[in-house]
Formats: sequence, C-alpha cells, structure tokens
Amino acid sequence: MPGDPNDDVLSWDESVFRNERVFEIDWVPETFRHRETQLQSLQYALRPAVRGARPLNGIIRGPPGTGKTTAIEKLFDELNPRPGVRAVRVNCQVNATRYAVFSRLFEATFEYEPPSSGVSFKKLFGQVADRIIDEEEVLVVALDDVNYLFYEGEADDTLYSLLRAHETHPGAKIGVLLVSSDLGLELIEQLDSRVQSVFRPEEIYFPVYDVTEIVDILNERVKRGFHEGVADATVIDRVAELTADDGDLRVGIDLLRRAGLNAELRASRSVELEDVEQAYEQSKHVQLSHKLQGVSDSEAALIRSIADNEGGRAGEVYEDFEERTGLGYTRYSELINKLDQLGVINAEYTSLDGRGRSRQLSLSHDADAVLERLAD
Repeated sequence: MPGDPNDDVLSWDESVFRNERVFEIDWVPETFRHRETQLQSLQYALRPAVRGARPLNGIIRGPPGTGKTTAIEKLFDELNPRPGVRAVRVNCQVNATRYAVFSRLFEATFEYEPPSSGVSFKKLFGQVADRIIDEEEVLVVALDDVNYLFYEGEADDTLYSLLRAHETHPGAKIGVLLVSSDLGLELIEQLDSRVQSVFRPEEIYFPVYDVTEIVDILNERVKRGFHEGVADATVIDRVAELTADDGDLRVGIDLLRRAGLNAELRASRSVELEDVEQAYEQSKHVQLSHKLQGVSDSEAALIRSIADNEGGRAGEVYEDFEERTGLGYTRYSELINKLDQLGVINAEYTSLDGRGRSRQLSLSHDADAVLERLAD
C-alpha cells in the first residue's frame, strides 16, 4: 500500500482495498473452490450441447449462499463463446411469469428487448424458437430461483413451453436447469404429469460450506480484495465463524467489505475485530435483503400490515391489508402462502375456541430490519 509503512493512519486518498469489487455479491471468482463435484455433474449434463445435441435437464438445489448461481455463471461463461450454444440464466425472482421468462430469452437471443406490449406469448415464443433453429443453436436455460415460478403458479406452463418446444417447432433443442434455494419445495412432485414425463432431470445438491471451506474461500477474497496485511488470520477466522453460524457465504463476503469500510472510517490500515463485530450488525441481514428483492407492492403492503399490527390472526391483519390495497381475501391468502414459503413471514395454524382454526401471522425477522429493507 502506498504511504509510510510505519504510519498506521490511512491518509484521505488511500484505501485498504486492492479491488473492492471482489467483495460484491455478484463477483465471479476465477477459482471456484470446494464445488468440484457439483461442477463436474453440471458439465456432464451440459456436455451434449457442445456436440450439438440436447443437454440433460437438471435440478440444482441447496441452501442460500452455497454457490449455485456462481456455478451456473462460470459454466455459462465457458459455454457461450462456443459456436452452436446459447446459455441464458433467468432470475425468476424478478421474472416470475412465463411471459417474463421468455422476454429475457428473447432479449438474450436477439440482443434487444421485445416490445413492452402488443406481442403475444405465442409470437414471442415462436421468434425465439425459430431463431435457435435457423442458427442451429442449442439453447440452455437456467431458471434461477425457480421457486418463485412455483409460488406464482407459473412453473408448469413455463416448463411445458420450454421442454416441448420441439413438438411445435421441430429442430428446436432446449435444455433446462432449475435452481432452487427452497429445500421444502418438492419441485418434481409439484409439476404437472405432462411436464414430469419430459423433464427427467439430473439432481445436483450444493451443501452448506463448513468452517474450513469458508476460511479457504475468504482467504482467497482477502488476498485479491485487500492490500497485504489488512486482514490477519484472527479477523478471517472470526468472519468465518459468523458466516458458518448463518450458513450463507454471502454474509461473510459482505462482512469483509463492511469491516474494511469500517477500518477506513477509523483511518486505519488494518481491519480489527471491532470492525468485524460492528459490521456484523449491518451485514447479518443479507439473506433477508435477498428475500425482499423484487417484492410486489401488494406483498410489501402485507408485510407492513403484519409489522404495524405486531402480527395477529389472519382475519385481523386482513382488515388493515384491505384498507391499504383494496384486494380481496383470496389474493390475500395467496400472498400469505407465498411470503410464508419465502421465509419472510410465519403463518402457523392455531385453534380458536370452538370456532375451528386460524393462521397466526408474524414476521420471520426483526420488524425494523424488514421495514428498513423494504424502503431501500
């Protein structure tokens, strides 16, 4: 680092960071550690595409922050330069309908967005299928966070269109990877039989990283992201410990970045344990932020209704929700189910005295943390 090595004070134009980008959540490392088995399984499934054949379909499952998206991005970066292959990852948390998914496929195929209105799904689908046939390309589609398609009731139609494209457009070759962090969602069982019959996926599981693996991965980030001597083994071990408690590697990566910023705020050339502990209070809700990304206005209204009422029975919370949105009880119930599956709220059935059962609603995280991230 520039400056007097004997001076522990950071000057205004210096930084503890060599490359701060390394600590951003979407940075893809050159070396992807401790996922060799999973990468080999994915390569096995996708290898036919390189030879011009339809690849094997797959299901990629594992808790949040276990490297699923990074694995897809690394393999797709290797596939896309190859002639005859087009690999597209679609974020289903943002694109949670069949039309939205195919809009992203259209954009990746033609390199411009489709018109925002006036184009039917049939035409959109047909243009994508015709292009890959004309170009003699194999299309590999990764539906990342596919659980959102299931929550919205869009999974069957989306997969049916992709997996049976060759029936309506002979010569179309499409392979599909489903990526899910919802371990409670049985993807195959939830699919219609007409989809199950053609899907037949390889299943690849991404387990939580253990502490030793976390230390190894964080050491690599520290080496690339900080200047030499900024974060020592004591700091890295503490970050790894906190990360292992949460189970999400993204927490540790974000924690390192925030700790570095805290060190700079103190004008220090090194990250200390106090920087880590302070940063953890800021960083520990990374997973919550991910869950809340892209929530609709009606979903946000339901979350606020539960927060403002400090939870309560579903019928009681509905009165507040209806005032905010004007939506009926059927849609309200659907939103409860979705947010419960996402782990944003808890919806537990409780018995009413002689009057059957009702759902008791509460937030799964601290209310202030939830509302703060809704406002972002």
